[in-house]
Amino acid sequence: MYALVRLCAPLLLLLYVHADVVNRFEDVPDCLVYFYKQKVPELGSSTPGVARLCQRFVNRYHFATLYNTINRIAVYSAYIFQTSNGGGRESRWFVEPQLVDSSWQAEMKDGYWLGRDYPDVYLGENQALNEDYTNSGFDRGHLNPNGHHAVPSRNATFTLTNVVPQNPTTNQNAWRIHESDLTTLFNAKCSKAYVLVGAVPSANNWIIKNNVKRVNIPDYVWNAYCCVDNNGVPIDSGAGTARNTDENKVQKISVTQLADFLQQFSNEPVGELFYNNCKA
Repeated sequence: MYALVRLCAPLLLLLYVHADVVNRFEDVPDCLVYFYKQKVPELGSSTPGVARLCQRFVNRYHFATLYNTINRIAVYSAYIFQTSNGGGRESRWFVEPQLVDSSWQAEMKDGYWLGRDYPDVYLGENQALNEDYTNSGFDRGHLNPNGHHAVPSRNATFTLTNVVPQNPTTNQNAWRIHESDLTTLFNAKCSKAYVLVGAVPSANNWIIKNNVKRVNIPDYVWNAYCCVDNNGVPIDSGAGTARNTDENKVQKISVTQLADFLQQFSNEPVGELFYNNCKA
């Protein structure tokens, strides 16, 4: 359904974030690298309406996202941890033009300017828009956190295909601390850390705008990591889940326990989240 679109020329950092919508992550080697041993999880792969995004920024990839165009939230994002080199938060939020029209260029653009460029085209049929979150009571909760990256990958995380409606208390407290603890762990212990982070959609809880169900409010957020040494041999792994409520608590579990947890919400096999469950 979706064709791989290659960017023909570099564009200015301050103007664009770029993404490719692809049929399979396995078809794009530079995107497949974000999965440990190049194993793409089965999780969510057969969900109706999913799109595979190779998130491209200044003409190179930075992470991968499996995006549910019906719920208008990501199933998961996959990335490799980077030590931060500073840099602030983006003031803009980006959207994916190819989720509006697959023939459009693969440049994920600031939603405000894309709306100005195409004033007669509705951008939000298959994705969340910035205005969906405005006055919703929920944070634009990063899945792939900007704090786990150096610039320019940090900037590339500010796309609405990488966020979910997240409870502000949990997002700004327990989940933030969990991400910070992982930063400390990855910097101290890992030569490279592969990370998956996603959300469990709710059965019927939505951000509603003008009486229309716009963005699914997930019941849980989760993440999992596979830490390897200089030879690519696994040396540590782990996972965490958090209810998307004021409970403000992260449950730390193993990678295999997370797969079992996610299986409760799936009619299809979840399978391994990492190759061989990140075991040596």
